[in-house]
Amino acid sequence: MSAKLPFCPADILIPKTDLHKWATIACDQFTSQPDYWEKVAGEAEGAPSCLSITLPEIFLDGRGNRERINAINTTMRQFLSEDIFTEYKDALILVERTVSNGKLRHGLVGAFALDEYSYEPNAKALISPTEGTVLSRIPARVDIRKGACLELPHIMMLMDDRGQHIIESIDKSKQTLLYDFELMLGGGHIKGWLLTEDEKKRVLSLLSAHAESCEKNGEMLFAVGDGNHSLAAAKASADIIGTPEARCALAELVDIHSEGIEFEPIYRVVFGVDAKDVIEYLKENFRGACERKVEYFGKGFCGSFMVDGLEADALQRAIDKYIAAHKGASVDYIHGAEAVKELCSKENTIGFIFDGMAKDELFDYVNKNGVLPRKTFSIGQATDKRYYLEARIIGKI
Repeated sequence: MSAKLPFCPADILIPKTDLHKWATIACDQFTSQPDYWEKVAGEAEGAPSCLSITLPEIFLDGRGNRERINAINTTMRQFLSEDIFTEYKDALILVERTVSNGKLRHGLVGAFALDEYSYEPNAKALISPTEGTVLSRIPARVDIRKGACLELPHIMMLMDDRGQHIIESIDKSKQTLLYDFELMLGGGHIKGWLLTEDEKKRVLSLLSAHAESCEKNGEMLFAVGDGNHSLAAAKASADIIGTPEARCALAELVDIHSEGIEFEPIYRVVFGVDAKDVIEYLKENFRGACERKVEYFGKGFCGSFMVDGLEADALQRAIDKYIAAHKGASVDYIHGAEAVKELCSKENTIGFIFDGMAKDELFDYVNKNGVLPRKTFSIGQATDKRYYLEARIIGKI
């Protein structure tokens, strides 16, 4: 693997089972909506599913979920012993996802070198997060990964290929179709093709040239669009697992200019508070010359106020201060304005929606200013997130 291109083919596992039941959405979605996960369980019933080998964050608790994690590790080994996978050696897979707006998002699944990734603030690395990493969120993920023999990626890497001449140039008609099915619960349609040997070489050559151009211009090569904390956990657990495979992480590389990439703000909902008191606090906090509007919703009332700078940054700093001074208050990060309004129809809850940054601003902003505040943007709606599908062996079986 070239030091300038921290991306390579991998030995990728695809199940031979019902893929509609198998593929489930990223673990960090619908964290305040247990009914969604009840529906997932119903959809997946009676067949092997990623639901049984991943841990949705809604079920995380302070005790570490040891029983669930042990069950995950046991089920992974059971799936391998039952031979439910086909393994594609040294593979790159082209993915075509139809997202909620009907547009197509193309990506390339392969392995990323963790040695070339850093989540440290202001680190100059070939693979960098776009948003701040919350260190307290890493240990629980490490706990899950360190005993796992498989990894399943929901990580999406972004690249800035403004001419769209790399991933989008792949001729699908000359590749081998591996899967073609409808994702559960509004996730849209997905297809995947195995690249031929000649196409792999051509695409990797184009990516190497892109990497050299980024290095020459002092620009970021790959940015973590989704799943940064999972990638951070992969890096933190690599030495614990101790296998060569654990020094890489499977992920999907996507051109930020793909028509299927849409940036959506990630909204804030605060629980366990006097909603009107929060609004009084925030309005006092943001007095003065402000240019960006934040709308708020509580039970039976709504309104707006203005903030200065990136809405997610300004609002998050103010919310953090409020929560620190009010025992029992907490914040969650919600995709979709309607989901915010539904949650805020309950007592002692206040939610905030606002505009976000445009996708074309991202690489320039991060190259100039460093990482964004945490939970600044989402790639599409919640149902557009990456579903667990492909797998790779990373630990001892």
